[in-house]
Amino acid sequence: MANTVSRRDVLKSLALSGASSSALRLIPLQRAVRVHEMLQRDKAAASAGGAYTPRFFTSHQYKTLQALCQAIIPPDDRSAGAIEAGVPEFIDLLTSENKDYQLQLGGGLMWLDATCADLYGKNYLDCTAAEQKQILDLLAYRENVRKNSGLSQGIRFFALLRDLTTDGFYTSEIGIKDLHYLGNTFVAEFPGCPPVPEG
Repeated sequence: MANTVSRRDVLKSLALSGASSSALRLIPLQRAVRVHEMLQRDKAAASAGGAYTPRFFTSHQYKTLQALCQAIIPPDDRSAGAIEAGVPEFIDLLTSENKDYQLQLGGGLMWLDATCADLYGKNYLDCTAAEQKQILDLLAYRENVRKNSGLSQGIRFFALLRDLTTDGFYTSEIGIKDLHYLGNTFVAEFPGCPPVPEG
C-alpha cells in the first residue's frame, strides 16, 4: 500500500504531541490563544474589509512571509491553509514583540532574497514555482548543510518559520477544526474507552 501520510498529517501530529504537554513547538498554548484573540479584536476594530497592516515586517517581507507560510501549510480538500488561518498575522505580531524573532526572521527573509538573487537573478517572490520549490527543498532538510555550509542560516530560519507556522495554524480556529479536537466540550456521560480489538 502506498504511503498516504501528508505533510499536514505530520504537522498535525506535532501539534497534537505539543498540545498534550500544554505547549506547542515554540509558543506556549495559552500565549498562542491570546495572540489569536488579540488579532481577532484588531480585525473587528479595523474598518470592514481592511487589510492587515504588518507591525514589524515591511510590505515586501510580509508578502514573502505569506507565501512561505502558505507553502508550509497550503489549503487542501479538508481545510484552509496558513493564510486563511491568520498565521502570517500571528507570526508578525509575535515578531513585533520579540527581538530574537526580529533578528532570525527578518535576517532570514533578507538571506532568502539574497540567495534567490544569486541563484536565479531575482527575489523569492519573483521566482517561478519550480525555483521556489527548489530553494525550499534545500532549506527543509538540516542535513543539506553538510553539502553546503552556506545554507546554515537559511536552514535555521526555515526551521523556526516552520515551527511558528505550525504553532500558529494549529492554535487557530481553522487549525483546531482540522485537528477534530473535541476538548473543552460538555459531555453528559463518558462511555469509557472503546474495546480493544483482539488480534
